[in-house]
Amino acid sequence: MPSPSSNTSDSYDIAFRFLLTVFAIVVPLAHVAWLSGNITAYLTGTAWAPYQPTAALLHPDKLWPAAGETSLLISTRIVPIAVLLALGAAVGIVWARHQGRGGREKMVTGMAKPRDIEPLMAKAITDKARSLRPSLKNAKRIDGDDTGILLGNLQDSKHEVRMGYEDVAVAIMAPRSGKTTSLAIPSTLNAPGPVLLTSNKAAGDAYTATIDARARVGQVWSMDPQQIAHATRAMWWNPLADAKTLDGAVRLAGHFLAASVDASQQGDFWSKAGSNILSQLFLAAALDERPITDVTQWLAFPADRTPLDVLRDHGFTAVAAQLKGTVEGPPETRDGIYETARQYAAALLNSEIAAWVTPQAGVAEFRPPEFATSTDTLYLLSKDGGGGASALIAACADSVMRAATAQAERAGGRLDPPMLAILDEAANVCKISDLPDLYSHLGSRGIIPVTILQSYRQGQKVWGDAGMDSLWSASTIKVIGSGIDDPDFADKLSRLIGDHDVETTSTSHSQSGKSTSVSMRQERILPADAIRALPKGTALCFATGMRAAMLDLRPWYLEPGTAELSAASARASKAITARAVTKHAPTQGDYGTAA
Repeated sequence: MPSPSSNTSDSYDIAFRFLLTVFAIVVPLAHVAWLSGNITAYLTGTAWAPYQPTAALLHPDKLWPAAGETSLLISTRIVPIAVLLALGAAVGIVWARHQGRGGREKMVTGMAKPRDIEPLMAKAITDKARSLRPSLKNAKRIDGDDTGILLGNLQDSKHEVRMGYEDVAVAIMAPRSGKTTSLAIPSTLNAPGPVLLTSNKAAGDAYTATIDARARVGQVWSMDPQQIAHATRAMWWNPLADAKTLDGAVRLAGHFLAASVDASQQGDFWSKAGSNILSQLFLAAALDERPITDVTQWLAFPADRTPLDVLRDHGFTAVAAQLKGTVEGPPETRDGIYETARQYAAALLNSEIAAWVTPQAGVAEFRPPEFATSTDTLYLLSKDGGGGASALIAACADSVMRAATAQAERAGGRLDPPMLAILDEAANVCKISDLPDLYSHLGSRGIIPVTILQSYRQGQKVWGDAGMDSLWSASTIKVIGSGIDDPDFADKLSRLIGDHDVETTSTSHSQSGKSTSVSMRQERILPADAIRALPKGTALCFATGMRAAMLDLRPWYLEPGTAELSAASARASKAITARAVTKHAPTQGDYGTAA
């Protein structure tokens, strides 16, 4: 039971607060009444009253005896109350906004401030660009897009955050969280050098939003074996150009393996054996300068001695012996291995797909070494789960990055301007098995990969636990968008962001009165549930050696001057629709002849 002294203290406290509230209302009301009454007196030509706010509120007729009753009612009653209500409403709005910002600031207390991520800010990133790119060394003014890729603004500020042209990035963003509109499209539009972009969509996506703008700065190449954009076949690429060595042939076969089998199954006997047969046949076809489709014929007839003879003629006797041992081995084993290889290369049986990787009369050949020194754009399109078709997409992307690496070494170590590789939907359409290993040196060559995934587990499925951990660790920039529903990954991110000190105030009552104590405790800066609930349009940025930052994303369609880009995107989308309608339009033969 509360003591009598405690009840008395509480009563005094309530009375004091009541008097304070009355004072806070009456004092400004009286002053507004006095000021409003004098303004009315001045306008009506009556005498100005002395400073007596209390009289103005209680006895205005004595303060302005010559004024009319109506004017006094309006000036000393209605106007002060209206002004006070308006002032209260304004204060309420400001307070609400302050509380809203305060709640947001509270959520990100302990996150990076500008000084914490200074290497990603304008001055530092510009100085870094001068040292990385000889072409900018003596430039008086450098455009921001020449210094790095815009990731967004530091939350609630105008400070732009960019990754430099020696960084390598992985972005984990759920569908419709801004991965394309805020990362893939702006990066492609503003890239100073060649751009490689993979995607599994065309209409209304990065392809249509950027193709017109990129065509103005260089040639546009579109590899669309599954006709996602229904693009005219204006190019072909030879996947065997890099398969004239055993290592190159093994890499090419590895892409077919990765496109067909998850990382957890790639080590079993049949998968490895089928991949080995493919690599041996790819090597033979490349050495004999045959089209890749000849491999499907050899797979259909294991007894064909042509690949054996080619390998021996070019000095690959050990490879020929291994192929011969498989062909002449137990029929059950041989048939199982060849059937596995046939499944991996099944896409090459499709003439529409094969046409993109075999010589075509009157069609330009895409050459990766030439692309690396250009300002061209290569769009690699494939459907989710495209099997062998996605293997060709991955092989082409890999070939481009390897050619760019060789060119960088010839140019003194780095490409200038750098090459951007936006691997959107990488886990679906561009499964490069050793991509985590490539990350360790691509950035130092001026080749900037940005691998975009929908979830961390999606990467684990493609590269395995160790491979995805390697990719995550090798990435100098990590962008995490909204929609993270994996509790383990969200908790991992929460632990990476860290803890901060929170002040806790506690109040206790006793017979001697009320006492207050203040203590400090550790609390997660962003708990897992807050990471899961990140609002759309925001993202977390983890940069090597820096505090985690909260970013406001910058969608391309909200930037100044995008009306023309939007119109071009709409035209490109309509063109895709028109091509699809034309392609699938029924012919008279589909309906037969009329009776």
